[in-house]
Amino acid sequence: MKIVVIGGNGLIGKKLVSRLRERGHETVAASPSSGVNAVTGEGLAEVLVGAQVVVDVTNSPSFEDAAVLEFFEKSSRNLLAAEADAGVAHHVVVSIVGADRIPDSGYMRAKVAQEKLIQSAAIPYTIVRATQFFEFIETIIAQFPTDGQTVHLPPAFIQPIWSDDVVDTLVDIILRAPVNGIIDLAGPDRFRFEEIIRQFLSATHDSRQVVVDSHARYFGAALNDQLVPQGNSLIGSTRFEDWLNRSIA
Repeated sequence: MKIVVIGGNGLIGKKLVSRLRERGHETVAASPSSGVNAVTGEGLAEVLVGAQVVVDVTNSPSFEDAAVLEFFEKSSRNLLAAEADAGVAHHVVVSIVGADRIPDSGYMRAKVAQEKLIQSAAIPYTIVRATQFFEFIETIIAQFPTDGQTVHLPPAFIQPIWSDDVVDTLVDIILRAPVNGIIDLAGPDRFRFEEIIRQFLSATHDSRQVVVDSHARYFGAALNDQLVPQGNSLIGSTRFEDWLNRSIA
């Protein structure tokens, strides 16, 4: 098949393009640096010629509420319209577990808006809602309150996943028929924030102490169990502790 990966130069995109090419598929890594911009529509018609599947793994360069909503709405509208013209048979997008349960977050609202555009379009689709990636734990820590000696974290659960496990699942989904629905994908271990962040700080020799704080917000939103899957979900095979030990080594 010809498969176009929009956002093909990102963390997931690069690995996905490589994995699909190893399987013998014609796979195009599309991004602004290659002349394809989903937000402006530049290059979409040309790159989608002959494509059977389009995978959207793009992310907004800004997390500001209005900017992130504009990014996902414009890029999705342009992409879906171009796919309809090109006769694309399957639209796959990576979203976030619990996005529809965190309305206080502008980023999550924007991802839900993106999902709704996909669901209302005529193109068969699969929405893959993944939990947070192991590789982004440091970024997650950075947005919580800290005084240099402590980090304040909510008393909530998180069930992160290794990006390689996400890519392996995406490959399987891409090569199957569209489900016209949502699939949740998470790592094998569920932690409270203080547990996983304490592990990470210890492993990286960060001396800050963890403080559980019910007022701590996750990208502006109060949390309880919204970041973990509910009901049936696909589960990655790599445990956080194993990934952390390898990464530190």
